[in-house]
Amino acid sequence: EEGGEGGVVVDEGGDGGDFDEGKVDDPELEEMKRRVQEMEDEAAKLKKMQQELQNETPAGEPQQSSDETSIFVSQVDYDATPEELQNHFATCGTINRVTILCDRFTGRSKGYAYVEFEKQDSVQNALLMDGSIFKGRQLKIAAKRANLPGRGRGGGRGGRGGFRGGFRGRGGGYRGGGGGGYRGGYRGYRPY
Repeated sequence: EEGGEGGVVVDEGGDGGDFDEGKVDDPELEEMKRRVQEMEDEAAKLKKMQQELQNETPAGEPQQSSDETSIFVSQVDYDATPEELQNHFATCGTINRVTILCDRFTGRSKGYAYVEFEKQDSVQNALLMDGSIFKGRQLKIAAKRANLPGRGRGGGRGGRGGFRGGFRGRGGGYRGGGGGGYRGGYRGYRPY
């Protein structure tokens, strides 16, 4: 097993390994196996906890979506806080959450808010407050519209108009009055 020069050890066991890996890597390999087993055990515990939570929800009582228990409020004062809106709607019922929509670039309020109640009955009470005055502004209150897939922000055909971008060619109208436009005429690339 020992070579003549330099004391090189050659593995002649025939397992294809470079050197005697069994003695060097055994502790590392065992540690990895132990960690994998711990992660699998933890994943099994999490799955079990998740199933228990689902079983706790009564089957006869369907869970209400946040759309059914929420209202949309517009004309909200730009300096209003969620706490102030919560106080304004406190007489309607228990409030789970107040969300004031803000501009993503400036962080400033857009003047719209969503108020999510614990029960659907509270939504009816809140709708009666339509036109109420909050910080000197008359609020407009509506039931929150359900979020339907494919609606809103450019989903599907139609919506905000099938032709995006606003530039409709050189020809003077929508119908392609001369040399361009949306319908008819030359539809190739024209930079100006």
